[in-house]
Amino acid sequence: MPIQESEKYATSITSGDNVKFQETVISDYVEEDGSSETNEFGHGTGSFLTAYFNVTCVVAGTGTLGLPAAFATGGWLGILIMILSYGMAVYSGIVLIRCLYYKPGHRLHDYKAIGTAAFGWTGYIVASFLHFLNLFGCPALYLVLASGNLTYLLRYTSGALNEKIWTCIIGVFLLIPSLIAKTLREITGLAAIGALCTIIAVFIVLIQAPMDHNAHPEREVITDSVIWTGFPSALATIAFSYGGNNTYPHVEHALKKPHQWKWAVTAGLSTCTCLYFLTAIPGYWSYGRATLSPIYDSLPDGAGKTISMIVMTLHVILAIPIYTTSFSLEFEKWTNATDERLGKFWAWCARAAIRTVTMGILVVLAIFIPYFHDFMGLIGALSNCGLVFLLPILCYLKLTGVRNKPIYELAFCALTLFLGVVGCIFGTIDSVKNLITDFTQ
Repeated sequence: MPIQESEKYATSITSGDNVKFQETVISDYVEEDGSSETNEFGHGTGSFLTAYFNVTCVVAGTGTLGLPAAFATGGWLGILIMILSYGMAVYSGIVLIRCLYYKPGHRLHDYKAIGTAAFGWTGYIVASFLHFLNLFGCPALYLVLASGNLTYLLRYTSGALNEKIWTCIIGVFLLIPSLIAKTLREITGLAAIGALCTIIAVFIVLIQAPMDHNAHPEREVITDSVIWTGFPSALATIAFSYGGNNTYPHVEHALKKPHQWKWAVTAGLSTCTCLYFLTAIPGYWSYGRATLSPIYDSLPDGAGKTISMIVMTLHVILAIPIYTTSFSLEFEKWTNATDERLGKFWAWCARAAIRTVTMGILVVLAIFIPYFHDFMGLIGALSNCGLVFLLPILCYLKLTGVRNKPIYELAFCALTLFLGVVGCIFGTIDSVKNLITDFTQ
């Protein structure tokens, strides 16, 4: 949307429940043709590829690893669930950004501001809880996966260490890009490498899993059309695989041409969905009910399994800075830790302190919750079902109205909300039961 302006400034807007949230405000706002190519809200200079690779790297990865096991939990019905989830995730990602600009001449800053603008204190609390659970839960899960992989890969070498030590080492290593990068734009290279790693792992599973299946005809493989009792858990895992909405405002914030966002998020999620199908279908077909999560644990020992573990370890390590930077940007905005107020050196010191504490919390979480599959199910059910399927739709309808929407769009919104509620409530119950079992055993 092209905008002409004579003055641009930041302000705090108070909602009906007296909750303050930040907006970028533009005076003398004039709407023109919808084909604007310039971001008039003073955001970054990132390209379409910047947004595309950030979306792909954040969303793909652990979803690729867990979806074959999700099919084993819910049966082949998972294909339909994934197609629906893909469409809902794309729609959710687009309307979420529309919520940022719901008021002409203004742009909300982040996910929590959207919840505040829509539902006041209640929206702020719910959005903050889901947002921070995702921002800390997902990278902590990535640390669990990376440390476990390194422990396995180096178990017979002089570099053999336990998972707790590897978790600490990875955390310290990842402080480097976190301290160097000021915004998401500076870590685009990491996102691109991470996306490439995911593609490599997908093709290894696509080739080796069927080869392993055909090499052992004596092994009985049982697959199911539908497992209704496993439907909520499967939905939660699939919801996790499409998580990342809470980073979208920052990814869009880095775009030079904001009208490209809907194409960037569609392309990114389409790429992820193709990768998911290329992994989930051959993985479940090859191992059936015995499919493990992550999927490479089902592969036979050899070069293929080793390479897939290495590249996915690289992927999740490179994805962590995207989450930590997203959180840090919000906290720095809240504390006003800017170059203008503190000076470049002290602003950098403030960022360094915030990001160091953030990484320390992630390391502690990863050490004390080392159960990958059930941890992923809990994050998917409790956090991602709300972030992807529930809150964006509710906020969009509240902020932009219901009666001005066509009936087919409202029907799609209703279906999205229904699946979100089912996955959130019943998926959380299943995941908590599984984690209790993990800890007691």
